[in-house]
Amino acid sequence: MARKGRGLGRFLLRYVLTVLAAVVALMFFLPFFWMVSSAFRPAEEIFAFLSPLSPYALIPKTLTLENFAQLFGGRLGRNVFNSVLITVLTVTIGLVICSAAAFALSVLRFPFRSAVFAVVVVSFLIPFDAIAIPLADTFRTLGLQNTYAGLVLPAIGDGLAIFVLRQFFMGIPQEMKEAARVDGAGWWTIFWRIYAPLSKPALIGAGLILFLGQWQAYLWPLLIITEPSMQVAPVALSQFVGQYEFNFGALFAGATVVSLIPAVILLSLQPYFVRSVSSQGLKE
Repeated sequence: MARKGRGLGRFLLRYVLTVLAAVVALMFFLPFFWMVSSAFRPAEEIFAFLSPLSPYALIPKTLTLENFAQLFGGRLGRNVFNSVLITVLTVTIGLVICSAAAFALSVLRFPFRSAVFAVVVVSFLIPFDAIAIPLADTFRTLGLQNTYAGLVLPAIGDGLAIFVLRQFFMGIPQEMKEAARVDGAGWWTIFWRIYAPLSKPALIGAGLILFLGQWQAYLWPLLIITEPSMQVAPVALSQFVGQYEFNFGALFAGATVVSLIPAVILLSLQPYFVRSVSSQGLKE
């Protein structure tokens, strides 16, 4: 009887926790669903059914694509292209730099290696906003204002991405490296032929870190870009909020576009990201 009682108690606890998790997930999902549905309704209906609350608050009574037409009839199409371009450049260049730095910190032996790794750890603990203004002044002095290079360069050496890759590399058996060295392979060959192919989950996880950091960047593009045609999507969206008027229809449509792109990428690559964070690499 005692065993049955404990079994029933565990079942009830699991049931309660499942229901609680479902309620919390629903609370996070409803605002997102309301934003997406509001992007497909006329502006005058967005807040019309909130008080008193009606089912039409979540389900559009009138479907329209006018908000998206208005959105991409302006500069936002160009701004979304800018965000996609600088994000692709950041992930591509950043993965090469971060993985090479992680390989050096995990495999090579050189003076002050621990001190360099400590600096890398401290770098992602300091908020970027704390150094953004003096860094922007430096970039203006170097003539990097209103350039793609000015948007990309601060993001390609991400300390968190280096940390994740380094921890994964540390778990790869040293015997593989030593055997390759005996066969005459150089460090670059060992990196590309052994470590990189074995580190697909970690590379995808680091790529997602670089992607999210660049895609949602707001302060840095605001400081370094003054040309409207060079601006990125998050900053362009803020311009739909005027001093005397709020264009909520276009704002929700733009927020939907900007949110769905990373959501699709994160959901499709979620297993790799979880493995990169939880795993310490291959074990003997």
